[in-house]
Amino acid sequence: MALSSGSEDIFDCILMADDKFHVEGYHEGFDEGTRQGIMEGRMHGATHGAKLSTEVSFYHGFAVTWKSILQNSTDPKARKRLKALEVLLSLLEKFPSDNPQYENLQEDMEKLRAKFRQVCSLLNVPTDFSEYVHGSGGITF
Repeated sequence: MALSSGSEDIFDCILMADDKFHVEGYHEGFDEGTRQGIMEGRMHGATHGAKLSTEVSFYHGFAVTWKSILQNSTDPKARKRLKALEVLLSLLEKFPSDNPQYENLQEDMEKLRAKFRQVCSLLNVPTDFSEYVHGSGGITF
């Protein structure tokens, strides 16, 4: 009887080898997929974070520049324009640039974009952000 139980173990190993390798392959594939997914997720996040950072930085530079231009203006509309620029700058100051897991990021970004469009309308300048960024693309150092 001991011989037959030992032979059953040998046949069990042979018969179960396919299942064993299938399970091992699944776990190896799952681990590799997880590693690649994390790498791709980080790359995706870094790319979109850089785009968002570029946009927010542009808005800040735009607002500071126009505020500087309009501070000494005698134009009667300058006061209204300056007030809109101040609101844009205060939104930019409150923007959480150091918290990548901020829950209201999309809503705050939409508020920034809306205020930027309003300021551009008051200043009679185009609102297409991509033209400003790509316009200086030919300059190299």
